[in-house]
Amino acid sequence: MVDETKVVENPITIEDIARAADVGIATVSRTLNHPEIVRKDTRDKIMQVVHELGYIRSGAARALASKQTFTVGAIIPTLNNAIFAACMENFERVLSRANYTLLITVTNFDRDQETMQLHKLLERGVDAVLLIGLDHSKKSFALLEKSKVCAVSIFGSRQSGKIPCIGFDNRKASETIVQHLVSLGHKRIGMIAGITRGNDRARDRKKGVISALEKNNLVYHPSLFIETRYSHEHGRQAFQTLYGQKIKPSAIICGNDVLAMGALFEADAHGIRIPDQVSITGFDNLPITEHLKPALTTIDVPSAAMGVRAAEAIVQKLKTGEKIKSRLLEANLLIRNTTGPIKV
Repeated sequence: MVDETKVVENPITIEDIARAADVGIATVSRTLNHPEIVRKDTRDKIMQVVHELGYIRSGAARALASKQTFTVGAIIPTLNNAIFAACMENFERVLSRANYTLLITVTNFDRDQETMQLHKLLERGVDAVLLIGLDHSKKSFALLEKSKVCAVSIFGSRQSGKIPCIGFDNRKASETIVQHLVSLGHKRIGMIAGITRGNDRARDRKKGVISALEKNNLVYHPSLFIETRYSHEHGRQAFQTLYGQKIKPSAIICGNDVLAMGALFEADAHGIRIPDQVSITGFDNLPITEHLKPALTTIDVPSAAMGVRAAEAIVQKLKTGEKIKSRLLEANLLIRNTTGPIKV
């Protein structure tokens, strides 16, 4: 049985690590703080000793010495969507390689909650903050400005603003969907959008659809546009409402894949053939969408790339002070089997 009192009274030190690994204290320090500059065989030997002895680094001491806590905070809308999970997984992987720890908080699309969580992360002394989208409260922007902490947003497309953005053009992507449907002969096009209030991604996707309809001299029917929460159930309900109208849409654009899957489930439950009777599109390219029957036509959101690029930019900024520049990534249309020519 481990003597816990002894462990507390005699914590393992880097001197113990150096002695056991038969290397200098400076080499141990470099391995722990900058492993990339240490030879692999030496690094592996030291890390093996670290694990064997159960060495735990002092975060407080490290922060005092480096003036960094080596933590990064990420504030995301929800964990109940694989698009954010994929992004965060890649974001964390890059940070981990650079010896940074990720702290994640969830807002459930609530701006006040986001501001509160941002305040808590800043109190913890995070070195950087990752935000989703461009819509944030004045209080949040004020906190970031006052703290001078490094901040980056993703999933949006602003080349200039209060914080740099590494993302894609939601509006342009939606316009691409409309152009695809128009090329198939569709004229009466509806949309199941996310809640646009306080959500720039949902708002830009809806604006993109309306703009593309106008460019193609098609009528925007407000009755064919529904805003709803992101869930399968809400997607089913919205599809039922749209397709239950006297003059039905020939195509329905969904604000994300979750809503699109809900629409597909509801159509299948009522024997409505996709795409023969109505075409349906999504937005995100969740892994499951290519395995649906029929496979979902959707926008391939660069979630993994955004996570990687944002983490790389933050690490570079924290190490060198190099200014983070906004970056625009591509979000391409993947044409699959839920869209087809209009059947007159």
